[in-house]
Amino acid sequence: MSLQNKIETKLNEALKTKDKKTYSTLRLVVAAIKDLLIAKKLKDKQTLPDNDLISLLKKMVKQRNDSCEAYKKGGRNELFENEMSEIKIINQFLPKQLSEDETKKICLDTIKAVGANSVKDMGKVMGALKKEYSDVLDFSKVSKIIKENLN
Repeated sequence: MSLQNKIETKLNEALKTKDKKTYSTLRLVVAAIKDLLIAKKLKDKQTLPDNDLISLLKKMVKQRNDSCEAYKKGGRNELFENEMSEIKIINQFLPKQLSEDETKKICLDTIKAVGANSVKDMGKVMGALKKEYSDVLDFSKVSKIIKENLN
C-alpha cells in the first residue's frame, strides 16, 4: 500500500471514530497532496511517489516546528500544544529518524570518507549525506554537527 493510500485510509478511520484532531490534520495533508498533484499536472486519481510525499510531509513538520518556536516565545501554550499534536500525527507517516548518537556517527564517518577538512567542504559532506540518508536524518541537526567537527 502506498503512503498516500495509508494517509487516506487513516483519514477515513479518523472520520469513523470521530477523532477530530487526527481528521483535521489529515485533511490538511490530503489538501497539500492534491495541491502537489495539481502542481505536477497529474490527475486526481493518480498517486504520488512515496519520496515526494515524504518530502511534503517533512516540509509540513518543519513549518509546524517553526510555528511552535514562535508560539513558545509568545507564551501561546494552547497553540503550541495544537501544533505539537499535528506534528505527532504527521510523523506517523514519516520514516523513523535516527537518534542523536547515530546521526553524529554517520556525520563523522561521512566527513572522513569525503575527506573534508574545513567548513568549505561542508557542501560535499551534506551532498553525500543527502544521497544516502535523506529520509532518516534531521538535516538541521546534521548541519550543526558538521560545523562543530569541521571548525
